[in-house]
Amino acid sequence: MGRQLVFLLSVTLTAATPALGQNAVPVSGPARTQSAASTPDFFGVWNHPSFPWYEPPAAGPGPLTNRSRWPYIVNQQPSVGGSPGLPPSKDGQGVSDYDQLVGDYTNPILQPWAAEVVKKFGEISLAGISYPNPSNQCWPEPVPFIFKRIQMQMIQQADKITILYGEDHEVRWVRLNQPHPTPVTPSWHGDSVGHYEGDTLVVDTIGVRTDHPYAMVDLFGTPYTKSLHVVERYRLRDYDDVRDAIERNLKENWQPAGDVFSQHRGKFLQLHLTIEDEGVFTVPWTATLTYVPAPIDQLREDVCAENLQFYPHKNAAVPTADRPDF
Repeated sequence: MGRQLVFLLSVTLTAATPALGQNAVPVSGPARTQSAASTPDFFGVWNHPSFPWYEPPAAGPGPLTNRSRWPYIVNQQPSVGGSPGLPPSKDGQGVSDYDQLVGDYTNPILQPWAAEVVKKFGEISLAGISYPNPSNQCWPEPVPFIFKRIQMQMIQQADKITILYGEDHEVRWVRLNQPHPTPVTPSWHGDSVGHYEGDTLVVDTIGVRTDHPYAMVDLFGTPYTKSLHVVERYRLRDYDDVRDAIERNLKENWQPAGDVFSQHRGKFLQLHLTIEDEGVFTVPWTATLTYVPAPIDQLREDVCAENLQFYPHKNAAVPTADRPDF
């Protein structure tokens, strides 16, 4: 699916050890809960309009990046993409070409078999075909693929945190100050438990389902196994604290709404990810996602349409019937 259609749909339809003594105290109100003074308040809708989406770390093992690049600086315009007339990048290699997703299968984080999987997906993309993934097939999006969602909202309560994502009513529940069950029953978003460490919310997720055709951690088709383990660390930060991450983001990812990050001087919500899977990766790797407040106060309805005419892949898993229902 081309970047224009994806963004148009988004804009049109959306918009471990428990920390002791830190209990969220709910107050009245249908949507918001008020935290204790020692607990950070992540209330609001948070926006991260970047594709593919991960911000590479300043150093150390990081996520796969796109081998296919636009030759233009595309983040100076709100939604133009690599259109003629835009200034060329200084090194002749612009940001990730969202219309051609070719994961860097030479990244040393990949085991050989996983590198071959990524390479084959890239070859499909180079042939001008959009291969299926959870998003373009309207399937539930597993952790960490779900971080592709542009918008996210947290509801903090005493015993849990509910995370809402801006497409297809995707919801995650994070139990606070509790262990993972033994054994864990696999689910689409996995089993998530969390606790606060000072000003940081730490979420630990295991048990993400693998028994489906779109078990991937990113848009490059990077696979995962039942050993997948994701740790999220959420923290409110000021501009000077996240400026380096913003710069890495702008150099790597396409910004369909333009640069909404550099001019913001209020609070940012930064998510630091650590991802490990001994079945796929040679080492754990890290990435960040830096969110700004969204220009809306609640998530809008956003439904992935089951319409065969607009699916980018000829074998789309669209519900069909052999006879009329009535």
